[in-house]
Amino acid sequence: MSHNTGIVIRMSTNSPESSSSAPRVTVIPGDGIGPEVVASAVRLVDAAGGRIAWEYADAGAEVFKRGIPSGVPEETIASISSTRTVLKGPLETPVGFGEKSANVTLRKLFETFANIRPVREMPGVPTAFSGRGIDLVIVRENVEDLYAGIEHMQTPDVAQCLKIISRLGSQRIARTALEFARSENRTNVAVATKANIMKLTEGMLKREFADAAVDYPDLETWHVIVDNAAHQLVKAPEQFEVIVTTNMNGDILSDLTSALVGGLGFAPSANLGTEVAIFEAVHGSAPKYAGQDVANPCAVIFSAVMMLRHLEQFEAGDRLEQAVLRTLEDGIHTKDVRVGDPVGTQAFTEAIEARIGQVSSLAPRKRQPLKLPRISREDARVEPASRTKVGADVFIEAYEEPDRIAARLAELAVGTPYTLKMISCRGTVVWPSTGGSTSCIDHFRCRFVITDTAKWHQESILELLQRVGRVYRWMHVEKLENMDGEPSFTKAQGEN
Repeated sequence: MSHNTGIVIRMSTNSPESSSSAPRVTVIPGDGIGPEVVASAVRLVDAAGGRIAWEYADAGAEVFKRGIPSGVPEETIASISSTRTVLKGPLETPVGFGEKSANVTLRKLFETFANIRPVREMPGVPTAFSGRGIDLVIVRENVEDLYAGIEHMQTPDVAQCLKIISRLGSQRIARTALEFARSENRTNVAVATKANIMKLTEGMLKREFADAAVDYPDLETWHVIVDNAAHQLVKAPEQFEVIVTTNMNGDILSDLTSALVGGLGFAPSANLGTEVAIFEAVHGSAPKYAGQDVANPCAVIFSAVMMLRHLEQFEAGDRLEQAVLRTLEDGIHTKDVRVGDPVGTQAFTEAIEARIGQVSSLAPRKRQPLKLPRISREDARVEPASRTKVGADVFIEAYEEPDRIAARLAELAVGTPYTLKMISCRGTVVWPSTGGSTSCIDHFRCRFVITDTAKWHQESILELLQRVGRVYRWMHVEKLENMDGEPSFTKAQGEN
């Protein structure tokens, strides 16, 4: 079901009263299989007793083709701003139309900073992990990290992507995970990071999580290196209840966990912010299956269950969840479950509807409303007692050997407050020589330190860059500081 112009409002069949008495939800049917699986979810929410005023809007492929680069028209933005709750089908970005993902646009536009992705063993869905009792949730930071999408070609042969991790983002996602565990009466929360390598960025989440965990003595909290988390998720997934992690890590781990319980067809998600919540399946639009009545609607249905709980319609959410689980338990499923005789999307939906009011062998959790943290940038800000200028990293493009580059840069720095300390290539020291055999490319980080503090002033970095620019193309500079006596930058591999 798609509407190319305007907004279409339809009341739930359980809400014959005026739309003002039922919460409004913006429905975006999406692309590919989206309209089919979203229609299934909407029908079943109504049948389970959900009180919703559905407001249909557009985003995705057809919107891109209408010449809207974001894939999200103004009327859809207005609808979401008003309803503050969205049930969304998968969206695609057609090749040749638009440059950005409409999915990411919606998440970022409404600052839905927390992505909640639960996975649970499904009855009647055999996997290699059946019987292990998997029931865990990935809580993924949703708006920063590498997904900030800040990329540059620094040289013709070297691309850079900035990994942005903020204290605000880390505090929000850490406390969201801890609050979510409490809301579902879970007992432990693990934070998964690569802080052993990325000590400032991934390390920030690790540190902020540890600080926040002090306020949750009722929960067992622990840290796991993210590659070990992936290993442990395959080896012993039942040990985890909640895992909180950064954006890229969460994207990868949540796809892994969905495979443990039957695949993306059973993977729902919630994108939560303090103002707007967007509920959607993790899977894509699968255009080759569109209109064939074969898609598994469970991921969107379970996303709708999460939506009902977000709206504090817990009884309707439990009824719908139990009906789906009972249907699977009875051996009724779509073709992605490779056992027995599958049914189509429509027949599967009808089977679920017929079982509303029945229960499965898996009892629903006792839940309370989730209390999302409200943290402002002022709340998160840390002001160091001291900040000391140390130097600058200047990134240059060069095709010479490191010794030759070092000699020329050292000469160029004469008369400035700076002295060349080291040169690295791809994070490893190549000058002064360490005796290694690093393969050099055309991209070098040149670390200058301030050795004449009497001469240093704010504009002296400009003089250094002008001098370097006479010989080399520089494309990036980072000022180096000590904050409270500690370096606010990392050393290169092999740097003393």
